[in-house]
Amino acid sequence: MIGRFLEISVYAPDILASLAFYESLGFQQITVNETWTYPYAVITDGRLTVGLHQHPIKSPSLTFVKADLARHTDELRALDLVFEQEHLGGDEFNEISCHDPNGQHMRILEARTFSPIDVSPTFSSMCGYFVEYGIPVKEFAEGVQFWDRFGLIAMEEDTSLFDRISLTSDHLNLGLHRSRALRHPVLVFEDDDMHTRLQLLKHRGFELSDEMPDALDADRNAVIIAPEGTRFLLMQPVS
Repeated sequence: MIGRFLEISVYAPDILASLAFYESLGFQQITVNETWTYPYAVITDGRLTVGLHQHPIKSPSLTFVKADLARHTDELRALDLVFEQEHLGGDEFNEISCHDPNGQHMRILEARTFSPIDVSPTFSSMCGYFVEYGIPVKEFAEGVQFWDRFGLIAMEEDTSLFDRISLTSDHLNLGLHRSRALRHPVLVFEDDDMHTRLQLLKHRGFELSDEMPDALDADRNAVIIAPEGTRFLLMQPVS
């Protein structure tokens, strides 16, 4: 398998601005290891973990950990992963990168870059409940087949607000989003009273964007954009 999910890695040129943004939404910072030689921070809401890298990386990237990575490269290639970069020397931190059929970048590391923390199950950020990492697609079939190899189970297609298929696993939920309005990957959050959350975010100075499908009512749904460009899709589910 591809390994255990670690984080959504993003390039944050101004890491302090990005960190302040996430913390203002209620995310908690995690103590990191000294793996990287550049500034690096990790924040979480207990379900979602984002790694802020002050170093140019392909972003956003889904990052996984697989112990003894160098010994598993043939196994990973057999799953039709095409490596874009390989760092597998005995004197360096082992890492490979690749992408899914829709161009979603992925990284696989040999070890964790931070230690997990316990967050109360009832905790949520100002964004609501993290549902999935959404990937824009033109068609569903290739993406579903690709992620099925790594143990993600596809749910039925949901057309209630826009065309999407959710794929679930123990450590990572993905969404394949088919909508011309969604051109970038998004962090999807839901709340049964998202209208109230959006009003609070506006009151606290967050800018709300309508960069989302027309079927999503702007009174109860919105997009907010982090300083480094990460997009949050805040949705009120259909009752």
